[in-house]
Amino acid sequence: MLINNCLSLLLRKHDFSFVGEFDAKVSFASEVFCVSEPIPRAPYFCPMDTHHIGAFYRFTPLADPEASREALLELGKLHGISGTIIVSGEGLNGTVVGSESGLPAFLAALEQYLGVGELPVKHSVAELPPFQKFKVKIKPEIVTLRAGNIDPNERTGQYVDPEAWNDLIAQPDVVLIDTRNDFEVQMGQFQGALNPSIAAFRDFPDYVEQHLDPSTHSKVAMYCTGGIRCEKASAFLLERGFEQVFQLDGGILNYLERIPGAQSTWQGECFVFDERIAVDASLQPTKQQYPPRPGRD
Repeated sequence: MLINNCLSLLLRKHDFSFVGEFDAKVSFASEVFCVSEPIPRAPYFCPMDTHHIGAFYRFTPLADPEASREALLELGKLHGISGTIIVSGEGLNGTVVGSESGLPAFLAALEQYLGVGELPVKHSVAELPPFQKFKVKIKPEIVTLRAGNIDPNERTGQYVDPEAWNDLIAQPDVVLIDTRNDFEVQMGQFQGALNPSIAAFRDFPDYVEQHLDPSTHSKVAMYCTGGIRCEKASAFLLERGFEQVFQLDGGILNYLERIPGAQSTWQGECFVFDERIAVDASLQPTKQQYPPRPGRD
């Protein structure tokens, strides 16, 4: 038996995954891992069911996005976070992953940094890490609509809890609209929803101008993945004279988290912006293979 150069771990292979750099040669014999060369930098092992994911957004003025970027990078490094966060002068939008203790610690620190109270987060769990790195990007908008100074903090559509969503969209005078991109809608949608067939969210205002009329569409309900696109889309409709505009609070992810399958009107899968590609009605990563998504965001 090698004493100095062999690390034997009596661990089941299928219960653990390697995280981080691992340059040593590894051989597997039954349930024993044997590393036959020195390890330059020891990896750590984590159970495959402990990749905790949090999706969130917040419209709140950030006077210095660059300073916010640096602060978030430091917080992510401190708590072992990976994922992507977009920051701009209007707020932040992100999906991150961490350990069972690391993720809530990061979110608590983020709330303290923003100073805006509790941050609504959509939670899920994955066996494999959906992100390999932690990135914080600065962009003009945290979700790109390019429709002028739309501010959801000033005016946005009425929030509808997932528990009340089915009753709302069942009303015959409600027009239900999926605000996501066409390739996302093709993966799954709510029964009876209209597909604007847009290639990017910034195309949504053109769809509204060409296909919707506040004088004939008295009630409009809309939904998206996590809620952020509906914040701006509903604000845009209100600005255009639509009086009764509703949005699914927390989006599809919140609905799937809170509504039992037997009561759900969701059909198909939901695209997510990470390496999981899509999740099913139980928020588990899909086993389906999809073609690469279009380049436009």
